[in-house]
Amino acid sequence: MTDTTTVVRLRSDGVTLVADRWDPVDRPTRGTVLLLHGGGQTRHSWQRTGERLARNGWSALAVDARGHGDSDWADDGDYSIAAHARDVVAVAGVLDDPPVLVGASMGGMASLIAQGSHPDLGRALVLVDITPRAEPEGLAKISAFMHDGLAGFDTLEDAAAAVAAYNPHRRRRPRVDGLRKNLRMRDGRWYWHWDPRMLTHRENGPEQAGVREEQARTAARAITVPTLLIRGAQSDVVSVDGARDLLDLIPGARHVDVGGAGHMVSGDDNDVLGEGLLEFLDGSVPTR
Repeated sequence: MTDTTTVVRLRSDGVTLVADRWDPVDRPTRGTVLLLHGGGQTRHSWQRTGERLARNGWSALAVDARGHGDSDWADDGDYSIAAHARDVVAVAGVLDDPPVLVGASMGGMASLIAQGSHPDLGRALVLVDITPRAEPEGLAKISAFMHDGLAGFDTLEDAAAAVAAYNPHRRRRPRVDGLRKNLRMRDGRWYWHWDPRMLTHRENGPEQAGVREEQARTAARAITVPTLLIRGAQSDVVSVDGARDLLDLIPGARHVDVGGAGHMVSGDDNDVLGEGLLEFLDGSVPTR
């Protein structure tokens, strides 16, 4: 695999989405894995996963969600899960064959809704620490972290400290230089680079939690492709009961816990996440 990634631009719903792509260079690709990050993150959270997939014969496409990273912000401020799911459908539709959908948190919920609504969309589904039954306390903690960040930070070190305080289970402190990809300098302060309207969209409020859960449960019941749940063992968003509920909704689905990881599994232990993902791809997903 080469040392550089390929940046691609995709259109969906009137917004341009930016993605990084990795391809194996010494063999035909076994298929494409579509990597979708969580709320407030960017495609760069999947870099190590994308590189590892390419080394093992898979093409990988990590996409900045609308309103995040280098992708467009939505003119109408629509950051509902339905809008993110439409983007998943649009991106999958321009690929040569059905991809494996791998989504963390917000990206996982969008993947679940998209796959449940379009049974032939992907060849497999991997949910990273997200299920229809999400714990309200964990979701409130995420919301508080994102709201607190709206005021910005004096230094990158302050931003790293905020991430560490939110995620005390993380084995490695976030790299200050790595945070430059997620923040932008404005008027002498560092701000997370995502659209603040994401926090105020009417469908994302706590009063809509029951509606969102029922939509997700309906989608889960429609899933027929091989499915894997990768859960952070210390997650405050997906409980043991939440994981069990998903397995009941999707018969035949598999579940692995990542020890020492919280909700942000890809950042807490990307190596274990990658191992579980590759094992699932090798054992459960037919290659192209």
